[in-house]
Amino acid sequence: MIDMNETIRTQLSHRTIREFKDQKIPHEVFEQLIEVARRTATSTGMQASSIIRVTDPEMKKKIAEICNQEYVARVAALLIFIVDQYRNNQIAKEKNCYVETAGDMDRFFAAFTDACLMAQNLVTAAESMGLGTVYLGSILNDSEKICQLLKLPELTFPVIGLGLGYPNQNPQLKPRMEMRLRVFENSYKDFDSYLDEIKEYDKEMRTYYDLREPGKRVDSFSNQVVSRFNQRIPKRQEILNVIRKQGFDLKVK
Repeated sequence: MIDMNETIRTQLSHRTIREFKDQKIPHEVFEQLIEVARRTATSTGMQASSIIRVTDPEMKKKIAEICNQEYVARVAALLIFIVDQYRNNQIAKEKNCYVETAGDMDRFFAAFTDACLMAQNLVTAAESMGLGTVYLGSILNDSEKICQLLKLPELTFPVIGLGLGYPNQNPQLKPRMEMRLRVFENSYKDFDSYLDEIKEYDKEMRTYYDLREPGKRVDSFSNQVVSRFNQRIPKRQEILNVIRKQGFDLKVK
């Protein structure tokens, strides 16, 4: 068996942290994390994603309300990763190049992917330095409001939020399903009964939640899937409309 290096050990120990110490992240630590973000791989070298650091306490509270997660207002650092084709479009205009392709679907998804890669790269670095992290997909509960709060111009769009800080909890490692259900060779593999395949995983998840929150209703993974599919957040159903309002042309034939 090969030796496990510290980076992989940290990645395999990833936990979502929702309670943080009342401790600021030193400036030099934050700057190093931003340098990691800067060096992240980017589609065709266009660097079409940006980060907005939210430091205003009132704005943090408003974002926490959108997320419906009060702890968001208390994280030491709150970052919002965004699609940013605005900057390159302005560069092109200053070069007397006026084209509509800046807002096409290809460039939107290239920038969206850039933002995701940058967020994950920063998380790996942060956790290697003893920081805890929490991803906030919940900023999309009201993407239009986020755009307004952050004063996002055309050709930008929020992708994901990230809370950072020094952990004030040590949660259990959350179980994951076997990778034979998620990694296939050459083509997609379909299973006759997924419930049969995840039977042991369902048991493992029930045990995990029972230990984490004794006395609370314990759910299996399969029940969580059904619950999530039945859950509708109206404003999340309108995300494509908001993306269009931000100037992106997501054509549907």
